[in-house]
Amino acid sequence: MNRTEQYERLAEILKQKNDVLSELEALTWVEVLWEDFETTLARAGEPYPGEAKSFQYVMQQIDAYGPQLHLFQTKNEKFKHLMSKRDIH
Repeated sequence: MNRTEQYERLAEILKQKNDVLSELEALTWVEVLWEDFETTLARAGEPYPGEAKSFQYVMQQIDAYGPQLHLFQTKNEKFKHLMSKRDIH
């Protein structure tokens, strides 16, 4: 399975856990979680453990936080596009 297919699979799993997110939002969340994991490792000087470990990490995040991701609030511009246009205040 290539990375795009892994992203799509994880987005499907996320949508099953959180039906509030659109398909695009779920896919975006998966991409952001994956990239954040890789970036954090790189900044820490850790060797890249491979896509299987990244997939596992994102899966763990989906299991732990997937049902609540639509409630995520931040002022960080990097994540603002994930907030959708829902009024959750």
